[in-house]
Amino acid sequence: MTAREDAMIINSLVRQALTSMQEVMGENGLNAVLKSCGLDKFVGNYPPNDLEPSIRASQYAQLNQAIEDFYGRGGKGMLRRIGKASFQYGVREQAALLGVAGVALKLLPEKQRIKFILNGMADALKKSNPQVDAKLDESGERLAYIESTCAICNGRHSETPICHLYIGSVGEAVLWATGREYEIIETHCLAKGDDYCRFEVGDVKE
Repeated sequence: MTAREDAMIINSLVRQALTSMQEVMGENGLNAVLKSCGLDKFVGNYPPNDLEPSIRASQYAQLNQAIEDFYGRGGKGMLRRIGKASFQYGVREQAALLGVAGVALKLLPEKQRIKFILNGMADALKKSNPQVDAKLDESGERLAYIESTCAICNGRHSETPICHLYIGSVGEAVLWATGREYEIIETHCLAKGDDYCRFEVGDVKE
């Protein structure tokens, strides 16, 4: 499935992304990046927290590229930190949507906790935007999160996986669910010409 050129990102997700970016990069850093990729309209003016279309997925991809370009060698690490902050925002502001409100995860085995939170991430995205195709993949030796509509690499091309922000979000989600840090590896990426982006969770204790 190829990324649709007319795919949109809704206001609430753009607001979540911009809030997380400002938290990590600072206001000046974010404003400089927004201006560099033609998204000046968001400088000091975040979209409302609703489900209306905000920007094209390709523009969101350009924003990710602009952050990577702006910070050079440190860009990948910066995007991962933004991804972590983005998941924390989701837990803080959208707990019901994520399905984590009042959940007693400590009672579940570790693998079940990871499955729970990755399913929660996929379900939250699909509820907020019907265009999204995301799911938990249990078919391989390791648990993985798959999205075939990834906006981070919409229209971008690379020989290596580029969804660093997503790696941060998935890693933070697994840490939140288990209390342990797991290595997250992007094994497939739309920007490489794969059919989807796939984020594999390191070896999990049963």
